[in-house]
Amino acid sequence: MESHRAAAEEVYYFGPYKIEKNEVFFTTELSFALVNLRPVVPGHVLVCPKRLVKRFADLTAEETTDLWLSAQKIGSKLESHLKASSLTLSIQDGPEAGQTVPHVHIHILPRKGGDFEKNDEVYDVIDIKEKELKEKLDLDKERKDRTTDEMAEEADEFRALF
Repeated sequence: MESHRAAAEEVYYFGPYKIEKNEVFFTTELSFALVNLRPVVPGHVLVCPKRLVKRFADLTAEETTDLWLSAQKIGSKLESHLKASSLTLSIQDGPEAGQTVPHVHIHILPRKGGDFEKNDEVYDVIDIKEKELKEKLDLDKERKDRTTDEMAEEADEFRALF
C-alpha cells in the first residue's frame, strides 16, 4: 500500500542516522525516499528500504520489488519535473563498492546533456560525495551541508509530485 506522504508518527533512519520527516518526500509500506544532503546534480535523491538492511542480497523479494518500483516511479516524476533527459540509478553495495552508509540505498540522479564532461564521471562524483558525507556525519552530527530548510523545501516540492 502506497501512502506517498511521510506518516507523522513514523521515524526514518538512514543507517545509524535519524532522518528528519520533512526530508522524506515519498513512502510506501516498505520503502522511503529522501532528499540528499550532498546532491551531485539537482534532484539527486535516495530511495531506501524502511528496514535497516546493509547489503542488497539481504533484502527480501518484497523489499527488492518495492524499492525498484519506487525508484522507477520517483525517477520518472523527477525527470519530467526537472526537465531532465535521462536518469542514473546507482547502488553501491558494500564498502569496497563505495558504500559509506551501511543501509541499502538507490541513488537517483536526473541527468541533462553536458552535466558531466565524461558521462561515467558521475560515478566518481557519487563516490567522492559519499566519502565526504561519511566524514561530515562522523565529525558534525548537525549536518550543515544544506540547511534543514533547504532540504525541507526541496522535499515539499518533490512530495507534491506524488
